[in-house]
Amino acid sequence: MRPVTIGSGSTLTPSADEIGAKAANLARMAALGLPVPPAFVLPIALCGAVIRGEPDAAQQVAQALEEGMAFLEEATGRAFGDARRPLLVSVRSGAARSMPGMLETVLDVGCTLPAVRGLVRLSGNPHLAWDCRRRFLESFGSVVLGMDAAAFADAAEGLARSEAVGEVSGLDGEALERLCAIHLHLIEDADELVPDTPHAQLEAAAAAVYQSWNSPRARTYRKLEKLEHLAGTAVTVQAMVFGNRSLTSGSGVAFSRDPSTGANRPVIDVLFEAQGEDVVSGIRNPEGEAALERRVPQAAAELRAILRDLEQHFADVQDVEFTIEDGRLFILQTRSAKRTPQAALRIAIDLVREGLVPPSEALRRLEGIDLDRLSHRTLAEAGPVVGAGTPASAGVAVGQVAFDTEAARRLVASGGTVILVRPDTNTADVEGFALASGIVTAAGGRTAHAALVARQMGKPCIVGCGNLHVDVSARRGRLGDTELVEGDLLALDGATGNLHLGSARIVETHYEAERAEVESWRVLA
Repeated sequence: MRPVTIGSGSTLTPSADEIGAKAANLARMAALGLPVPPAFVLPIALCGAVIRGEPDAAQQVAQALEEGMAFLEEATGRAFGDARRPLLVSVRSGAARSMPGMLETVLDVGCTLPAVRGLVRLSGNPHLAWDCRRRFLESFGSVVLGMDAAAFADAAEGLARSEAVGEVSGLDGEALERLCAIHLHLIEDADELVPDTPHAQLEAAAAAVYQSWNSPRARTYRKLEKLEHLAGTAVTVQAMVFGNRSLTSGSGVAFSRDPSTGANRPVIDVLFEAQGEDVVSGIRNPEGEAALERRVPQAAAELRAILRDLEQHFADVQDVEFTIEDGRLFILQTRSAKRTPQAALRIAIDLVREGLVPPSEALRRLEGIDLDRLSHRTLAEAGPVVGAGTPASAGVAVGQVAFDTEAARRLVASGGTVILVRPDTNTADVEGFALASGIVTAAGGRTAHAALVARQMGKPCIVGCGNLHVDVSARRGRLGDTELVEGDLLALDGATGNLHLGSARIVETHYEAERAEVESWRVLA
């Protein structure tokens, strides 16, 4: 089975059923001439065979990877794992329907020790080289070897403290080299092994991405979203671009319109000197469009133009992942944005008015939303504000505090409503999201994968609450000077980002004018 190539002049646009929605949209962007790093795709058809362990599946994967890497080496002018001009790749998933954050990704594959030396020669930047090695070991260790990611995070935080820097991004090249040695010891202590050759790393990463199709969170998500008919995931292998390269480098996520409210303005989050997983994982608080314009104004203007073009091309609001390397913009992904029901209504009306979609298509997109019950909800008679964060999904909720999915399950079973309070937004909490009436996190941005899932589920969500501290193991938290224990009442306002202690009354206003406009389409249909 041959791989499907993307970029480097290719204008092929295979279907999402063949290569997954992510790769299909990547191919369409490349055909439009947008700045997309070259890639190749192992099709969905291989997924079932790999998971079932069919005898020839591994050989088919190995042959397709070898052929695909030859394409990437020619397209980039670099050699995989080379000691002079090394090519590193990302290995990503992609089902026929979007499953944000539910499947696995392995970054910086091919970052062997010779490749580290090659990156230093190529860039003159030891920090970049050892940071890529550090990221590869963390990614490979947790995704491929199944180790606890917390062990790597604890080691990084410990070294950052000993070096008197705020976080791992503040470590210099020499300290990062020591951190890589620590990570290798962690892997060896777990009786695991990182392959020395780049091709062995790649084969293991591709197999892990395929196997992630059957992970508990992926199965739970497919059940919740009625996607159990999907056949599997593709594997996309793409040339790495480095958002962690310099002060004018970074990674981010952008929406062509606000997916929380539906307002016709872009929503852009970015982390400088970072790779994409830093943004979508929800473990760091990103900056907004203003910071992007100050740091790299040309890339910011280009991104805004691309957002407009993609929305016109796909006739829908787009969710775009991007990387900037030394001021140069690259687009890594686009998909139709997950949105709240309230945003879906506003966006559908606006797109019809703008002539982007006919009323019949707008009605199709609103299927499953009960417009008679849809309302704008606000808080009244709320208690004191004890914290605030970034609104990630509109709406309000009042409920009892739960610090994990198990507590949420228990409180809901006893007849309560729940506010899930977490240190960060993690897609492993998808079952807890479904049980909760609202979600609050200490870290993360509005464009993190878990915030996307919250919007899709219509759950109000506030992220990046700076004064929130959560001790999950003790089932306790703190909002500033206010202690929180499991079962305490909390009210959240997903429009303002405010958190109120105690209960509150919820006031509902129905969308009468908007509903009348939608009903007028039905008459025309």
